[in-house]
Amino acid sequence: MLIDTHVHLNSKQFVNTVNDVIERAVKNDVKIMIVVGYDIPTNKKAIALARQYPFIYATVGYHPTEAKNITDQDFQLLEEQLQLDEVVGVGECGLDFYWDKDHIDAQVAVFERQIELSKTYDKPLVIHMRDASEATYNVLSNYSGLRGIMHSYSGSAEMVPLFIELGLHISLGGPVTFKNGHKPKAVAKVVPLDKLLVETDSPYLSPHPFRGKQNEPARVKLVAEEIAKIKEVPYHTIAEVTTANAKNLFRI
Repeated sequence: MLIDTHVHLNSKQFVNTVNDVIERAVKNDVKIMIVVGYDIPTNKKAIALARQYPFIYATVGYHPTEAKNITDQDFQLLEEQLQLDEVVGVGECGLDFYWDKDHIDAQVAVFERQIELSKTYDKPLVIHMRDASEATYNVLSNYSGLRGIMHSYSGSAEMVPLFIELGLHISLGGPVTFKNGHKPKAVAKVVPLDKLLVETDSPYLSPHPFRGKQNEPARVKLVAEEIAKIKEVPYHTIAEVTTANAKNLFRI
């Protein structure tokens, strides 16, 4: 079996197809899905899906591109949601200097509050990092005892040990299958098996040969198969270790 550790079944792209998408995933041996929230509406939808399906779990948080609008009241709501049994993580949170370079201080402040909530409620972080590897590491390195995921990791292979040393897992998605995906392939080669996770980030980042099309969790198998080739291990090894890693991290 496989676990898709990062899927946005709560996004508008799946409004009319979510049940069919879930059914296809289950038929493709994706037995557990982590639906990741990133703002108030998607957090609520992630929780609703987790309540509807026994094999779906939710995470709730505020994406860095939302940081400039987040209020204390929003954090009060987040704390209430983090106390629910079906919520297993904090995020998607982090830093994004690709889409927003104008509100860096707000991004850092909102990220730090979510790191603290992760520690308070003992639920792992789901970390978004885009064009902000050094800044993300600098924020995280101020904390000890972290648990979480570097989601759809886009940093260098050289930085992998630094994030692992902080207590974080490395999750890879569709880009590891791209023919020009040299960086994620290099990352896949160096990530220790006990720190490796797989994801789709659906509806985004569809793997080869579906690149450019709407992604869905059934395709996480293509990610696992490519990583198995890169690491020169059997596919079932990747399936087994990533499933065990996800279950242990999210305590499911």
